[in-house]
Amino acid sequence: MSKEEVLEGACLTLEQLCAAAALERGWLIRHVEEGLIPASGALVTEWRFTSVHVTRARRMHEIERTYEAAPELAALVADLLEELDQLRSRVR
Repeated sequence: MSKEEVLEGACLTLEQLCAAAALERGWLIRHVEEGLIPASGALVTEWRFTSVHVTRARRMHEIERTYEAAPELAALVADLLEELDQLRSRVR
């Protein structure tokens, strides 16, 4: 069973998402506060994420790091990749 399968449907805390996606806490907080990664809950301690957010955060971090992209651009690319994934799943 892969890490993605274990996380599917899970409700993760900020720390758990950071661990699952190998991200720094500050990076994730900035991206949530800027509205680039959605979170449920009003306070940082109440934020909850799903496995979809793990994939999004990983993609965004990789795009930013690899291409020195601005966070907003990385979010846009992540949006497009998510749409592509949805379209591919419909075709199957």
